[in-house]
Order: sequence, then structure tokens, then C-alpha cells
Amino acid sequence: MTGYLTANDTPGSHADSWYAATAGEVPEYPVLEGETRADVCVVGGGYAGLSAALHLAERGFDVILVEANRVGWGASGRNGGQVGIGPRAEMGKYERAVGREDARKVWDIAVAANRLVKDLIQRRGIDCDLAPGYLEACWKASHAPEVMAYPEHLARHYDHHDCRPVSKDEMAGMLGTTRYHGGYLDMAGAHLHPLRYALGLARAAVGAGARIFERSRVTGLAPGRVATEAGSVTADHVILACNGYLDGLAPRVARRTMPINNFIIATEPLDEGRARSIIRDPVCVCDTKFVLNYYRFSPDNRMLWGGGESYGRRFPRDIAGLVRGKMLEVFPQLSDLAITHAWGGTLAITGTRFPAFQRLDERTLAISGWSGSGIHMATMGGQIAAEAVAGTMERWDLMARLPTPEFPGGDWFRAPLLALAMTWYSLRDRL
Repeated sequence: MTGYLTANDTPGSHADSWYAATAGEVPEYPVLEGETRADVCVVGGGYAGLSAALHLAERGFDVILVEANRVGWGASGRNGGQVGIGPRAEMGKYERAVGREDARKVWDIAVAANRLVKDLIQRRGIDCDLAPGYLEACWKASHAPEVMAYPEHLARHYDHHDCRPVSKDEMAGMLGTTRYHGGYLDMAGAHLHPLRYALGLARAAVGAGARIFERSRVTGLAPGRVATEAGSVTADHVILACNGYLDGLAPRVARRTMPINNFIIATEPLDEGRARSIIRDPVCVCDTKFVLNYYRFSPDNRMLWGGGESYGRRFPRDIAGLVRGKMLEVFPQLSDLAITHAWGGTLAITGTRFPAFQRLDERTLAISGWSGSGIHMATMGGQIAAEAVAGTMERWDLMARLPTPEFPGGDWFRAPLLALAMTWYSLRDRL
């Protein structure tokens, strides 16, 4: 069966995205060949795996990271570049699931995750166009009361004061559309070049002593042993950090996560005045559609627009047409723009949208299910997994308590059932 690792992309090469075209120097790491040993073997070269490798190497562990394709090849090199401030699900959902005390601890971890990304970029000198500002825009009038009350809730219960409500009229002044019904602005949120961030984490990990092997797809996983197509690693600990690209490697993880595909386009550059008429301030934007739109301008004023989803392994044939239609629904005045790049990628969601932290056996940890909040939460997930390997379990145990039930339908019917559910919710966006 064709898996997500090979269904849509050339193995061993980055997707033909604007990010890959502007990544700068992309180091190549060797293929793992033969048998070797390490204290820890990390599987997956995205944010979670790279962060785990970096933080373990900084603690003095001998670390090997194996990646099936290239560092940052998966969602970590293809996403919308938006750095959140909280976890993916809103705090009320955490409060109902685990109580306010544990919800506050999760919030503190998510805030620390946002700071961790910024600190790594500064401390490690990662050139990835980091810029502040996240704008949440209400797609429907019925969304506005809850969304606009959220900043006050965060200030009162979580001591977060960087977020403020935005009225419908102010939103129309901030964005070149009257489509939205208010929202909020959080200046602790940010946006960046996701692939250059991933490549920077890899350089930092290697600089700290980690060994990275690319084009080294894992074919077998057992306690303390990772087998690849051309070699193997024996290790005291294994951290599995594959997210949407598990491809059957760990069924226990797969049952709690669901791969979904998302798509992005890049337009030709706009002149400065026109770009500012669309997004007045250099912030990133995300709306409240269930199948949401997320967008921002690149440093050279290209619109980077994300939208649309699919739930099978194959991407649609006309990604550009699919996503362009989403963009023009909000900004019809951009109809003259040429699309220079169009690409897709696969992420993993959980049913609750809480991240999934799992201990698979006495030697193996798995972290996944970032559900669209991967830049900061996956970076933090890697740090927490590194702490757990080193014997500090407090944050790991908290995250492992979060409910991430198995998707219904088993291996055969999970995806069709999800597609039906997502279709229903997307129809609600139109009502």
C-alpha cells in the first residue's frame, strides 16, 4: 500500500514549495549504513525530533536522529509558519477535560513553548524571518461573542495580557475585506519561515553533538532497536516523532492520530501599498472556519495562503485551483495574481486536538498529534521528551494524562468516517 511518505512527493527531495525555493543552503546528512549504537535514537526529522535531539545532546547524551527523507521534509517544512501562543484547543476545552489546575499547567507549557521557539531562534542565530503578531478572525457572526471574550478569559485566569479583542469595524480596517465579524489580536503570536527554522534546529543539534542521518527510512521498531533500510541503531531509549508520516510504523500511535492533508499557495509579489491594503500590519491571520483559512505575507509581499483539506493519501490534482478559490472568497481583489507555487503536506490530528504523549514500552516514547500547532508545541514536545529520557517526568506525565481517545473505525474505516465528519462541519461553515 502506498503510504504518506511516498504518495505525493519524490522521496529524498523537498516539496516544490516557496519555502524550499527560499531555504538557502540546505545541508545534506549521510545515509545510515551498518549497525551503530547511541544512548538515544530519535525517529523523525521534524520539529519534535530535532528539538529532542538538540536538548538531549545539550545534556550530554549520544544521540542519533534518523529521517526517512530530508530534515524538515514533512509538515515542519511546509506549514503556514504561524507560531501560536496557547495549545491548539481553546482553554475551556482543557478545563472541562482535566480541570482548571491542570489546564493552567498546560497553558504554562504552551506559553513556554512559544518562548522556547523565540529563544532558540535568538540563541542559535536561526535566520527564519521571525515576526510578531497573530490575528484571529471570526468567519461567522455567531463566532464573535466567544472569540472576542477569549482575551478577557486569558487575562483573568491565565495572566495573559498580550491579547485584545478586535471589533468588526476594526477588523475591516486591518484587513481588506468586510467578510469577518471581529476577532482578537495576540502580539505574542508570531510567524516565520518554517523550513529555515527546521534547518536551523538541525544545525544546532549537530553543533551540540547529535548525529543526523537522512534518507534512512525506518523499517522496524523494537524496544531499544531501530532498523532502517540500510542499517540499524541500538539505543537505551527511542523517541518516535513522526506525526502524520507514521505509515504503519507504530499502530498504537496511529490509532490515536489521524493524518490529514492541507494545502498552501504562494502568489507573485505585490507592491508594498497593495499588500498593506490587504493586511495592514505585518501579522499572520487565521479565521474560525472549521476547515480554516490561514494566511500572511512573505517578506517580499507574496500572499502565502493556506486552506482546504483532504483525508485520503493522495493530494488533489489542482492544488492551486483549490486554494486560490478559498483566497478569492475572502479577497476577490486578488484575482489578477499569478500563483507561483502550490504544495501540500500531511499533519496529524487527535480527536480532542490535544497532543498525544505515549510510552509504548519501557524504552520507547512517542510524541505526535500536534493538530496544526506544531511549530511551538512540537518544539516543546521534543524538549519534554528529552526531559523524560533524562529522568524528569513532571511535564511528561501531565501531557500524557491528556485524553486522546482512539479514532473509531479501526484501520480500514477511520479515514472514511473522518471524511464524513469533516464534510459535515465544513458544510456548517456555509450555513
